Amino acid sequence: MIFKESGWIRSHAARLCPQTKKAALKWYRPVKYLPCFLYKPFNYLRQRFYKIPVIVQAAETRQGEHSFKDLAVWANCRVHRELPLINSFATKVTAGQMEKLLQNNLVKKIWYDREVKAVLDMASSTVRSAPLWERDITGRGIVVAVLDTGIYAHPDLGGRIVGFKDFVKNKTNPYDDNGHGTHVAGDIGSDGSQSGNLYRGPAPDAGLVGVKVLDKEGTGTLSTVIEGIQWCIDNKESLGIRVLSMSLGTTAIEAYNDDPVCQAVEKAWTNGIVVCVAAGNDGPQPKTITSPGIDPLVITVGAVDDMDTLTLDDNQAAWFSSRGPTIDGFIKPDVLAPGVNIISLRSPGSTLDKENKKSRISNWYIPLSGTSMATPVCAGVAALMLQIDGTLPPDQVKKRLMENTNTLVSLDPNIQGAGVIDAVKAANAGAGQKNK
Repeated sequence: MIFKESGWIRSHAARLCPQTKKAALKWYRPVKYLPCFLYKPFNYLRQRFYKIPVIVQAAETRQGEHSFKDLAVWANCRVHRELPLINSFATKVTAGQMEKLLQNNLVKKIWYDREVKAVLDMASSTVRSAPLWERDITGRGIVVAVLDTGIYAHPDLGGRIVGFKDFVKNKTNPYDDNGHGTHVAGDIGSDGSQSGNLYRGPAPDAGLVGVKVLDKEGTGTLSTVIEGIQWCIDNKESLGIRVLSMSLGTTAIEAYNDDPVCQAVEKAWTNGIVVCVAAGNDGPQPKTITSPGIDPLVITVGAVDDMDTLTLDDNQAAWFSSRGPTIDGFIKPDVLAPGVNIISLRSPGSTLDKENKKSRISNWYIPLSGTSMATPVCAGVAALMLQIDGTLPPDQVKKRLMENTNTLVSLDPNIQGAGVIDAVKAANAGAGQKNK
């Protein structure tokens, strides 16, 4: 039985995400095998000293958004991360601090600052990027931001890392101690220089920005991801960021409009940044699309298995690719891109490099699978489209991608979305030419 003192949690449940409520109730839950006479002193100490990580959002007033900083001061909370993008701050709170926050009607929502995880040979051929290269459409002049584990300065990136921001260790020079972000960057823009042009991404001349929000183990928090998105928006003009690739996610536990990362990616979208997000790797079960891929605005990318062939006839949805509908009932993913055994860039000495030592293709390349690989392929194709027409807003990029795909026969839209992306079709639609 949980003590009556926890009544304030239930009375304010509407402003708590499910995980916050569950974590808060643990402050009052009796511990097994603890003598009854120790319940009260133990819970007193737990409520006073045990803190949980949260994101606190301030409500809007008639005067505009209330200052989240004022709320932090009022509740005597230390601000770990400022998140002005969604008028919030990240902190750790005791039971008393959370109760005090909830007594203030200007607190709109409190989310648990939960964990986020990281989720090219045939790939470029499958999405038909090569014919565009012959027309000198290579992503030149377009910058793609990679929100991930960092980027190693691989020779195949040819000095095209135009920016780097580290929210984990605050280092200034590009690095990747996990390896996931480097592979993703190659899925976008490897020029294949170390493989005789064999392992190239769809946009081999695109600029890249590394935003490290995940650590050596490939994990991070909601607040770090939101801070990274904020940084991309703030530096959009100075760095020329047009596309944001997010091969990461977390289990969707509430509607998209109540999800803090969904709120953040929508801000990026409305600020003119095309956002490509991984669908997740929890297939083949339905209703497994992860956040922020559940957001109806962004481009959610599932994975197709191209069977290591150049023909489209044998393509099939990857078994692991997450399926819709979303928690809100929307059809997702939006599109598919290659995501099985994708050969891309290796970050020497990184976590993934050590784990996949036996599967290395050479000193420079390594194969990985997942919607994490499919998402940057889609981001690379978006870069090609923007090179052709730099005035395209994100809505038009998404529309043209989805209207110019190759559908897989007899597959539900909640498995394949609109189908496998086709760079030539999408580019020709943008150029006003007949699709081929």
